[in-house]
Amino acid sequence: MEDLVAARLQMAISLGFHIIFACIGMVMPFLMAFSHWKWLRTSQPVYLDLTKAWSKGVAIFFATGAVSGTVLSFELGLLWPKFMEHAGPIFGMPFSWEGTAFFLEAIAIGLFLYGWKRLNKWVHWVTGVFVGISGVASGIFVVAANAWMNSPSGFEWVNGHAINIDPVAAMFNDAWFSQALHMTLAAFVSTSFAVAGIHALLLLKHPKHPLHLRAMKIALTFGAITALLQPLSGDISAKDVAQRQPAKLAAMEALFQTSQPADLIIGGLPDVDKQEVNYASHLPGFLSFLAHGDFSAEVKGLDTIPRDEWPPVVIVHIAFQVMVGAGMLLMLTGLIFLFLQWKRNPLLTHKNFLRLVALATPLGFIAVEAGWVVTEVGRQPWIMYGIMRTADSVTPMNGLVYPMITFTILYLILAVLVTWLMIRQIRVLHENYKPSLQEA
Repeated sequence: MEDLVAARLQMAISLGFHIIFACIGMVMPFLMAFSHWKWLRTSQPVYLDLTKAWSKGVAIFFATGAVSGTVLSFELGLLWPKFMEHAGPIFGMPFSWEGTAFFLEAIAIGLFLYGWKRLNKWVHWVTGVFVGISGVASGIFVVAANAWMNSPSGFEWVNGHAINIDPVAAMFNDAWFSQALHMTLAAFVSTSFAVAGIHALLLLKHPKHPLHLRAMKIALTFGAITALLQPLSGDISAKDVAQRQPAKLAAMEALFQTSQPADLIIGGLPDVDKQEVNYASHLPGFLSFLAHGDFSAEVKGLDTIPRDEWPPVVIVHIAFQVMVGAGMLLMLTGLIFLFLQWKRNPLLTHKNFLRLVALATPLGFIAVEAGWVVTEVGRQPWIMYGIMRTADSVTPMNGLVYPMITFTILYLILAVLVTWLMIRQIRVLHENYKPSLQEA
């Protein structure tokens, strides 16, 4: 295996694992804080038990997110030294703020976990909310740094060197808002539906169990609302990408020829050699509207991009289709839930609806992974878009396949360990929580 491929695979595997832990670590504190708030308002013990149960998950994923994120920071310097030599002084600000947010998150989670009966009840609740806020802030700063790779700004590039560096302009680059908004909503959608799915599965085994029923309703409420907002952020992202990275948009839609108007291609398998898409459905003019807000606007195709600057079209197109498809299924599931909840329909606890929610458990994370592939692979062959190629930044050290295999094994061990811890927490849940006769 070539060293460049091994280095890229190591980053992809590391990010693929970390992004799941990070999403859960960002969102679970909000679910926990909402349940905590419900207990403070109603004094119903089921919400207290749910808060304590979810707080254990928050602690587990905070720890695993910290470990996997630390590994990534080392990998950036070890695998891409030339990139970090130039980029470090430019986009170091969001990483330093991310470190500050992480520090505050660690303090807040400590206060929350050990603050029961030691802090004023509302101060205690605020510490839980702050865990979520600092977690989301941490995620936004990291995404802002990644956005800079897609939209390098805040410096002048002269003779292979960056001069006149403006770290603030670099952090608030043109891509940071759309990427941060899309990623944050994706974290809420994926984690909320995953949590709801697990409790729906437990409801199938323990029908109408009050803790699982309330947990599923809370998680589905968060998931449904953010799933409905996600297409709006997707629209903002699409228009942004069309303006800054036309090659990425063309790869997402496998648009080989510049078109006016341009069809939105649904599904299909691109044939790069023949420059056509097989087995696809077309929505006339919809890509023009998605990219420019005008059904008759021109959309640049890959024919306007030098061939050696094309992203891997097949991977990006399929990943984009998977992301959109999974997102639409979750949005539909969320709409069904909101309708049943609004109508107070007993079908909310029907086995078929619970099975639907349980089946949706992994869809959000599949969409997150696919979306991240679109973002990262769609930027290729650039590590700094339009300035530095990925191949020119990889370390000259040989034998990169060995650390790639080592880190993959470590991440698999970490994933198995976290899964075991979560299964253990779920198994003891019913032993620790006994519903009262009134609740049952």
